Amino acid sequence: MIALTACDFTPRLDAGDDDVTAPASVGELDDGAGSLITGDRLMEAGEYELALRAYYRAGVEDGLSVDVITAIGAANLALGRLGQAEEQFRAALQRQQDFVPALNNLGAVLIERGEYGEARRILEQAFAVDSGSSETIRDNLRLAIARMENQVYDETEQNRPGLIRRGGGRYTLQSSL
Repeated sequence: MIALTACDFTPRLDAGDDDVTAPASVGELDDGAGSLITGDRLMEAGEYELALRAYYRAGVEDGLSVDVITAIGAANLALGRLGQAEEQFRAALQRQQDFVPALNNLGAVLIERGEYGEARRILEQAFAVDSGSSETIRDNLRLAIARMENQVYDETEQNRPGLIRRGGGRYTLQSSL
């Protein structure tokens, strides 16, 4: 990651940059607050690309903790980069298997990718570790289960034979098997 940031010549959100300003909804950015907190504020303001940069900076400054890796994944998820987000969440879970935010976010990515069975398994694990106290995890788990059941229903409906009217009172039985 350090090599990638060294090659990046885009302007940084530093206190010395006069031409780079934070969105008004973020409020005053405090250099002492830390890049992780700054990234969280930018995420809340919907400035996902700037948040991603702040999270990368946090990784360089403070090291790649489970929190930083998960935050990078969340920013990538918000930017619609599902593959990158999934990689980050899995990397965070390799470091700490029961990290609830990474579990929940990985479940959300898997739902978006249509992998409902794995999403359900991951979200059930998050629900158990969190003792069912998170409304977000509960909602994501319900969504994964509903989509999984709906997917099974749709597949059986497609394979059901149907009647096709041929005219003159004649019908033909058609099946996709």
